[in-house]
Amino acid sequence: MESLRIDTVWKVSLVNFLLMNVLTLAQQAPAASVSLDWRRLLEAGGYVGYVIIGLSVIMVALVIQQSFTLRRGNLMPRWLAEQAHQLISTGRFTEANELCKKHPCFLGDMLQAGLSETEMGYQQIEKALEDAAAEHSARMMRKVEYLNVIGTIAPMLGLLGTVWGMIQAFLKFESQVSPSVAEFAPGISHALITTLMGLSVAIPALGAFAILRNRVDELVSETSLLAEQVFAGYKRWKLRRKTQAVGSDRGEEK
Repeated sequence: MESLRIDTVWKVSLVNFLLMNVLTLAQQAPAASVSLDWRRLLEAGGYVGYVIIGLSVIMVALVIQQSFTLRRGNLMPRWLAEQAHQLISTGRFTEANELCKKHPCFLGDMLQAGLSETEMGYQQIEKALEDAAAEHSARMMRKVEYLNVIGTIAPMLGLLGTVWGMIQAFLKFESQVSPSVAEFAPGISHALITTLMGLSVAIPALGAFAILRNRVDELVSETSLLAEQVFAGYKRWKLRRKTQAVGSDRGEEK
């Protein structure tokens, strides 16, 4: 019972101490609302804040670049698919390969990979198309993955800046002769600025990463399906060639 009573008294004393500090801060706070001065916020961020700002610039550049790069017209132009389909359907594989070389793109590279296996049959063509699609998908995801890295590093840098600011605030608070809680509050608010900056960069970076990653998956699937449709004429050409060979053999027997 005695230990329980001591514990209760200690908790009540702690609550009273916290309430007194809160009331003291409320009395010393100015009546006017405090507005955020972005110039002061940037200055308070220090070197860590400038690093986070640099990451934000890189993030915006990556988002703009990938938004212009990940387009159907750039990766899988329809006119290229139609012309390549006509050439492949008539057995003009060399011309189709030259056409794809003149117009390099995701679809063109896949078609070149498939055209290199025309002598081995359609199964080898499908395998070559799958390998080319996997290679290009990994290549496109490497650039998009940087957004995920920025979204992971930015809040950690913000936390680093906050911890460093807290340490400086405590050291300043300790060095004063008769410190008050009101003098300690500005140091804490400045320390939290880098966390705010890190989260402000991480949230849009992770959101853009999710959107662009789904965009890459969608375009890879559509380009792979389009490449298979282009090579659909290869089967018909192979069948016609086989039929003609059988007919010529029968004519020679007669």
